[in-house]
Amino acid sequence: MAELMIPITIMSFICTLLFLFSRPQVNVAIPAVCGAFFVLLSGSVSLSDLGIITETIGGAAITIMATIVMAIVLESFGFFHWAAEKLAEKANGSGIRLFWYTNLFCFLMTLFVNNDGSILITTPILLLLLHNLGLKTHQKIPYLLSGALIATASSAPIGVSNIVNLIALKIVHMDLYLHTAMMFVPSSLGLVLLTLLLFLIFYSKLPRKLPTSKLSLWNYQPTSGNHPLKTDTSPIPQEKQTQFMCYILLFVLGVRVSLFVASYIHFPVPLMAVIGSLFLLAWRWFYLRVAPTDMLKKTPWHILVFAFSMYVIIYGLHNIGLTHMLVHFFLPIVSGDLLHASVMMGLLVSILSNLFNNHPALMIGTLTLTNMGLEPLPLKISYLASVIGSDVGSLLLPIGTLATLLWMHILKKGKVKISWSEYLRVTSVVIPVTVLFTLIILAYWVSWIF
Repeated sequence: MAELMIPITIMSFICTLLFLFSRPQVNVAIPAVCGAFFVLLSGSVSLSDLGIITETIGGAAITIMATIVMAIVLESFGFFHWAAEKLAEKANGSGIRLFWYTNLFCFLMTLFVNNDGSILITTPILLLLLHNLGLKTHQKIPYLLSGALIATASSAPIGVSNIVNLIALKIVHMDLYLHTAMMFVPSSLGLVLLTLLLFLIFYSKLPRKLPTSKLSLWNYQPTSGNHPLKTDTSPIPQEKQTQFMCYILLFVLGVRVSLFVASYIHFPVPLMAVIGSLFLLAWRWFYLRVAPTDMLKKTPWHILVFAFSMYVIIYGLHNIGLTHMLVHFFLPIVSGDLLHASVMMGLLVSILSNLFNNHPALMIGTLTLTNMGLEPLPLKISYLASVIGSDVGSLLLPIGTLATLLWMHILKKGKVKISWSEYLRVTSVVIPVTVLFTLIILAYWVSWIF
């Protein structure tokens, strides 16, 4: 069996990715579990390794699950549909204003939930919104495509918006506060540039006038079975909606801020996330008389299974020598000044993400970095550059992220088809420029501040 360990591990990795790329509508945990099973069977990951893997991803998984629980509670209050209606009202009949509000909505949803959750929440709502406005397919694409790119790229500014970012933080022994202090300004400036580039590309296609009739999203049921937040319509009386939603928004904002405060004072971030979600569950129980037991059914537990299984596969590749091989390749590339390290590492992980998907690409890149013996600051900037490559650079191709694959599947269910050529016509222009700009800003920001 020993002589088969390497080929079985490699084939498990390749087959898992091929299945994920070709069948995005299938529960992502299924191919990941199958791949992890064969990796364990090959012997490249031992039972003791499973303990290390559990410790590595445990905190990240708890934090993300607590965040998703909060999102489900918010949906039961009708928060997301209310927010979309308000944005449509703010657009006030202008297709240009709707473009900016759509992207702002997608950015905030990623910051408040996470990138995959943001795609699953915003895309079905935007489909209904654009359909009710009577827009044709070619007029919907600027809003849907720009919203998806912004929602996915918005996981870069704060590590808590992406489970793979949180796992990587644990690997490089970097806390959430420091990640945000180093990353928020460069990646936010990159997002501004990305939005401006998208606006310039889509400007001629954006409708100047939109119907101003009132839209109602309250009774909407998503067209895709992938939407994780299928719940009841809003229970809040019409006249009290805005005031109540503002209270909810302030509470959630306070919980998100508390995660960074916890990181700064070295209080366990996962515990703080759980406390915040428990408070929100208690609020719902008091206000709606809905017991928290429904969370057992509504929480997408398969995300935990997927993350754990993928890390088992990556750890198997690490144990058969992939990391050792990559160290020799990467080390000369990231050596030198911080600008060189940032640009080269970010571009390399961007390429790996588009070839192999960003989850394994960032995990492989982070494991490689920790075995290079780098000084603390070059290690941190190389890691942050990897995150930019994983979260933003991966958007060049639709297969670069699971979020994009899910997005294309939801669009297909909603009878809006975007071909690879249409997607690439936009991303081939905006993504390389945005990634390079963000990596350069990152190097100068970190050099200046730290």
